[in-house]
Amino acid sequence: MTQLSRRRFLQIAGASAGAVAAAATGAGLSAAGARATSARAKGLRTVPTYCDICFWKCNAIATVENGVLWKIEGNPEDPLSRGRLCPRGTGGVGAHQDPDRLRTPLMRTKLRGEDQWTAVTWDEALGYIADKMQKIKAKYGPEAVAGFSHGIGGTFLKHTLKAYGAVNLAAPSFAQCRGPRDVGFELTFGEGVGSPERTDIANARCLVLIGSHLGENMHNTQVQEFAEAVGNGASIIVVDPRFSIAASKAKYYLPARPGTDLALLLAWMNVIVTEGLYDRDYVAQHGFGFDAFVAELAQWTPERAFPETGIEPEVIRATAREMALHRPATLVHPGRHASWYGDDAQRSRAIALLNALLGSWGRKGGFYQPASMEVPGYPYPPYPKSAKGKVDNPAKKYPFASEALTTGIRDATISGKPYPIKGWFVYATNLLQALPDQAATLAAIQNLDLLVVVDVVGSETAGWADVVLPESTYLERYDDLNVELFREPFVALRQPVVDSPHDQKPNWWIARELAIKLGLKDYYPWKTIEDYLDHRLRGAGLSLEQLQRQGLVRGAKQPLYYEDGVVPQFATPSQKIEFYSVQLKDAGFDPVPRYTRPDPGPPGSFRLLFGRSPVHSFSRTQTNPVLAQAMGENELWLNAAVAERMGLAGRRVWLRNQDGVRSDFSIKVRATEAIRPDCVYMVHGFGHTSKLLPTARGRGANDAQLVTRYVTDPLMGGTGMNVNFVTLEQEG
Repeated sequence: MTQLSRRRFLQIAGASAGAVAAAATGAGLSAAGARATSARAKGLRTVPTYCDICFWKCNAIATVENGVLWKIEGNPEDPLSRGRLCPRGTGGVGAHQDPDRLRTPLMRTKLRGEDQWTAVTWDEALGYIADKMQKIKAKYGPEAVAGFSHGIGGTFLKHTLKAYGAVNLAAPSFAQCRGPRDVGFELTFGEGVGSPERTDIANARCLVLIGSHLGENMHNTQVQEFAEAVGNGASIIVVDPRFSIAASKAKYYLPARPGTDLALLLAWMNVIVTEGLYDRDYVAQHGFGFDAFVAELAQWTPERAFPETGIEPEVIRATAREMALHRPATLVHPGRHASWYGDDAQRSRAIALLNALLGSWGRKGGFYQPASMEVPGYPYPPYPKSAKGKVDNPAKKYPFASEALTTGIRDATISGKPYPIKGWFVYATNLLQALPDQAATLAAIQNLDLLVVVDVVGSETAGWADVVLPESTYLERYDDLNVELFREPFVALRQPVVDSPHDQKPNWWIARELAIKLGLKDYYPWKTIEDYLDHRLRGAGLSLEQLQRQGLVRGAKQPLYYEDGVVPQFATPSQKIEFYSVQLKDAGFDPVPRYTRPDPGPPGSFRLLFGRSPVHSFSRTQTNPVLAQAMGENELWLNAAVAERMGLAGRRVWLRNQDGVRSDFSIKVRATEAIRPDCVYMVHGFGHTSKLLPTARGRGANDAQLVTRYVTDPLMGGTGMNVNFVTLEQEG
């Protein structure tokens, strides 16, 4: 993996943007893009919009010279980016110039998975889809068509599906990512932490990161605030089996054994309670069930946690006291990707409880109260009602699931129970990379009568589709308004910066045209997206012209903390912070989190861990020429002593998991002392096999291929995926 300084990356992203445009001419893209934008005004112009490389949706300003996209910078008026984009956002110019972009609608000509396609017109593609949907509806009902989406771009497609009568709509971001965290905090405080998270990192005097890789996840606002907190002398405590970028800034680094975080959290709370270090007034005023909670903690001394976690008792005590020293400006970060071991909602609840002991919820340096602007929705007709209900969580098997479960829809597609699912729409997500157990996903796909993929680039999932629809990039389209719930409320506009280079279409156009072919024109009374956006904005006393010019409008600042006048409200059964959860007990679960020892795995194997890179988003950006130049493939982190013993330092290896599945491609070993000897780590999203991705195909290894096992969280249905183990086989 190529390591680049930020200055060097900005040189690539800025000065080389024009070079990227010229270099892509060989792929027939930049020349076509220049021709497509020739009708636009000549000369230099700037266009405000907001980013789509990740979910943070930072506001940006794009510079276009003679119709050619030149660079993208942060909008200085944006409370999120504060005028500074992350490497991914700066590298967004490459999304427009991507040589692997889908150019025209494609229809499958042979068996699914053979990547054999014929180019068709939009009318042919949408006509085929509408005909298939009507046949499914007639035979099975509209509920038999399900949708999977990622990001705000899926808004209009979901609107069309709901108008058709579909009810099974889900996003991998819940069960495969943030869901356990959201549920853990909802069970404790009555609400989640939001997205972007309501973390007051900039004002924290002590920041605790448990497997949360700020600086690698690159969530813009948080990374900037993290740098400020470090610069202000905040005490940083990092728990991670890998010495991450965040760990390099820490006062205390705790390389806990993977899967034992809950034991550490319980021991920390034991110390804070038994030594009387918690916020007594805060707990007395806002807490419920504290005495029962304390009784459950009694057994979890640091001495008991030591053999589980590998962290010395005195280190546990010292770090607990450090947190208490700075309360309430101590923030135990809730994380983002929280689906690890199957006990994840309870682990996240323990994080919430630790914050409650420290009095940080609703307090400066902890969790602020976010706000949003009032922007009315569009007055659509009501959606049809379903008598069947949803398939993802039958009989509420997972009683605290607050959103739909992707794997639940997949299971129903395989089994046909509680009723058949025969059509899938997949928008901007690669399910074969996002969901665990690829074999199960493929088994579900084979049961479908229709699989439609809408995306900017092809993917492994697109390779199994009946129809693939090429979407315009975020730089070439309007999307729905971003009415952000944040520290400072604002509403932002995404608008076209340049034209699409080929026969790509924006998602709103695709959704509207499909609705018309389905006889659902009444659900799209507006003729253009500008009409829709202006109608919503005028309802808020704004206008489209204003947003087109400014990019965003900021609302009035609101109080952020209890001490500033925010009234504490907890939407729990007790209307308090629930240290002891009666609703969990009544549902048959532990009212206070309990630790279960994780499976150590087969002898001689390594636990497989995976994460993010600051220059890539999931498996979506490996063909972006700017970002690929910064990181073209992933590497396997292996403990240096182990690598020396095995003779693998710098060599390429295949990975074989506990079920005998071997990686399709080899990966280079990165021997490092910055990881425990019982696990390996790789960046997610590489090792593509799709023929639709020739630039990224075969570069690095694919962790998702090796995640054949997962443990389902009994509270909310999340899929714990850090339960797979691998052995290493040297290439050659």
